[in-house]
Amino acid sequence: MITRNATRKVRVGKLTIGGGAPVVIQSMTNTQTADTAVTLAQIRALEAAGCELVRVAVPDKQAAAALPELVAQSPLPLVADIHFDYRLALTALDAGVAKLRINPGNIGGQSRLAQVVEKAGEKNVALRIGVNAGSLEKRLLEKYGEITAEALVESALDHIRMVEACGFTQIVVSLKASSVPLMVAAHRLLAQTVAYPQHLGVTEAGSAFSGTVHSAVGIGTLLLDGLGDTLRVSLTASPLEEVRVAKEILTAAGVRRFGPRVISCPTCGRTQINLQRIAQEIEERVKGIAKPLTLAVMGCAVNGPGEAREADLGIAGGKKEGLIFCRGKILKKVPQDKIVDEFMETLQQFLQNEEPEAQ
Repeated sequence: MITRNATRKVRVGKLTIGGGAPVVIQSMTNTQTADTAVTLAQIRALEAAGCELVRVAVPDKQAAAALPELVAQSPLPLVADIHFDYRLALTALDAGVAKLRINPGNIGGQSRLAQVVEKAGEKNVALRIGVNAGSLEKRLLEKYGEITAEALVESALDHIRMVEACGFTQIVVSLKASSVPLMVAAHRLLAQTVAYPQHLGVTEAGSAFSGTVHSAVGIGTLLLDGLGDTLRVSLTASPLEEVRVAKEILTAAGVRRFGPRVISCPTCGRTQINLQRIAQEIEERVKGIAKPLTLAVMGCAVNGPGEAREADLGIAGGKKEGLIFCRGKILKKVPQDKIVDEFMETLQQFLQNEEPEAQ
């Protein structure tokens, strides 16, 4: 597993962000927050998908008025997303949210910020200070001539100091940009400057396909650096897809595991089974398993068991039949049309701590 950078611990409801705690998966509802029934239904679906912290937009009084019910019924800690109106922030804190996302520079000045920070301290609610490349202060654009990592970090430090001046340190920091190199450089620079937990994400990352690629490169790079304490994959897609991609990024980076990982080889001219269908079917059938296994679906019976010897269990296809193997050792040959069922039966034996035997 990746060694995490040392950051401060910040409590967010039942969660700990930073201080070596597991990287927390976030998403954000795309419902009208004032519609509590629809919003709660989406939050429950997000929890079932593996989301651990959920943000809701609070753009007006109607959304703020819904927060007490959402807080009371949500299975996940809630983050209230506030811009411009400090009164909405105060209402959200009174409603019992676990975290507040604000931009100290647009909340209405230092005196109003002080009111928000004071109440956050009283309620023991963390603040996420968000800096976005798309809304960088004019003076910083003039100073640096363009949007740079240094400009993003300076903006974040200015906001952090504003909050620290109020005697508050329960802070999580995010530096968002649609440019992956810019976002990565900014977070690396921030880590050299302060020890507050970092929230990772590529903003406006794109559609399900392109957004997944950009998020995986940006977030994954920082995770491999040992940076990042919580993350959101921002996609123009269902929030459930954001969670699915986040789990896969954490798995790929070796930071966390979520049940079995199915590895499969690319098809080639030697492949004589429907590898894509079999891999997809096995992925679907192992979704309910919690144990972090590696399962292989290989298209070639000649090289498959050797190439995937690190897998706990695997399939290697052949002409009209296939092999089932365990950690490189061939267990049995089975007809091609029964290979998935036989594999699942062998997997159940494995899960019951019964070492499968060769037949």
